[in-house]
Amino acid sequence: INGCSHNANNGKKWSTLEHKGPFFPPEYEPLPSNVCFVYNGKSIKLSLAAEEVATFYAKMLDHEYTTKSVFQENFFNDWREEMTEEEREQINKLSKCDFSHMAKYFLEKTEEKKAMTKEQKQVLKEENNRLTEEYGFCLLDGHKEKIGNFRVEPPGLFRGRGEHPKMGKLKKRILPEDITINCSKDSKIPEAPKGHRWRKVQHDDTVTWLASWVENVQGNLKYIMLNPSSKLKGEKDWQKYEVARKLKLKVETIRRLYREDWKNREMKIRQRGVALYFIDKLALRAGNEKEEGETADTVGCCSLRVEHITLHEEKGGQEFVVEFDFLGKDSIRYYNEVPVESRVFRNLKLFMENKDPEDDLFDRINTIYLNKHLNQSMPGLTAKVFRTFNASTTLQDQLNKLTTADMTLEEKLLSYNRANRAVAILCNHQRAAPKTFEKSMQNMLDKIAQKQQQLDVAKMELKEAKKEHKKAGTERTRKLVEKKEAAVKRLEEQLKKLQLQMTDREENKVIALGTSKLNYLDPRISVAWCKKFNVPIEKIYNKTQRDKFAWAIDMTEEDFQF
Repeated sequence: INGCSHNANNGKKWSTLEHKGPFFPPEYEPLPSNVCFVYNGKSIKLSLAAEEVATFYAKMLDHEYTTKSVFQENFFNDWREEMTEEEREQINKLSKCDFSHMAKYFLEKTEEKKAMTKEQKQVLKEENNRLTEEYGFCLLDGHKEKIGNFRVEPPGLFRGRGEHPKMGKLKKRILPEDITINCSKDSKIPEAPKGHRWRKVQHDDTVTWLASWVENVQGNLKYIMLNPSSKLKGEKDWQKYEVARKLKLKVETIRRLYREDWKNREMKIRQRGVALYFIDKLALRAGNEKEEGETADTVGCCSLRVEHITLHEEKGGQEFVVEFDFLGKDSIRYYNEVPVESRVFRNLKLFMENKDPEDDLFDRINTIYLNKHLNQSMPGLTAKVFRTFNASTTLQDQLNKLTTADMTLEEKLLSYNRANRAVAILCNHQRAAPKTFEKSMQNMLDKIAQKQQQLDVAKMELKEAKKEHKKAGTERTRKLVEKKEAAVKRLEEQLKKLQLQMTDREENKVIALGTSKLNYLDPRISVAWCKKFNVPIEKIYNKTQRDKFAWAIDMTEEDFQF
């Protein structure tokens, strides 16, 4: 969180810091008396606390989450804790609960919101702008800086990513009494909401967060931070990519050294060599030690267990194949079959000898040891830098390979997204297919069919016009042929554009491009590519991303290579 300090003065990040504190979500608004909760066919008026938690579930009724048994079980247990004694006696089975009246009410509210007039929307927008102006900025060393997320998250049900074991648990309402404020001693201390007080106020100038609290589901610390576009964040971002670029100059030496480690007489060093090979070749995360109380069984490279890999002397016509199957960060499954060098294969066999499935594969090493070793090879180098380096290198190589100057804008964008997809696949950034995917694909197919029809008609008309010109040969018929030719060409281009968009969408179905774009790819690669191939930067980065990467947009020329 604190980032690497580039200040020599004991990691001090600021001299003065003043802000208004976080903005809290509104209090719970009870349901109208005609909206009821039904249990076993009977209408029940719930206590306020129980009703609020029930509305969280009702709002998610049409979501896939509420069909999962883990979600249902976690929700029901946590919900019962919020009930009165009497309610607990009455309500003891989720299957007998009927939330449909509540769900219908919230659906109507959503529709009402959609149907708002332009004027009503403008009023809301102005209110939001007023809040942002009041809470969304801080004074850091006398400069006005934008805050990233100044709103405290409202209560709700925890979703988690992948198959998270805690999905469905209640995320409780955060109160001022839970929050630690960080600001400078002599600044105007933020006022807590009426009738409340802060947990504590501190003045720590070695960190850049403004407020923090512990969320109840996983016990993680949450922070209110500066916006990614702020000067401090931009500098940190730039440093991160500069370290990855430095690795480019050293990587061949590091690779030679870890390959030599495969033959070392000491088991610990052999394990280090193989682990680094995986981190480098497959962009695996290092795999830190688990925090106490973290329940999701997720692993990275150093925490792999014997059960997570299977060795095949031969598979699918390839020699020495390692089959990986484990849950990585956010409980996202990592499955891959990778041919490796024979010495790596033999070492893995050795590491697995006389071990049970639940034993550690790399039992002699951990992330701290690995990073200490890497830092000796190059100051600032950690296992994480390999991920940034390999992601950015992949994007640069793919863009160089896939783009030519004579492409249309749509073809260039497809090439860019394909290069980005190669990175997302390398980093295993997956997503569930969007709920609206089938519908939007059908819409595209309909548009394509319609365009094809228009093109067929235009081609027929062109044929007729050519026939007529052959017969009459007048200025009028010549102009008509030109006009029809232009129409055919225009429709062909439009059809091609639609087909490219469809291909792009299809290929993107279960791949998340955003994570790598924001965290692993040096933005200068994309900015230089846009300048070189005359692609508007807005086509690659949205407004938020352009703010975050303002430093790169300002400083990058078209000849930049990572």
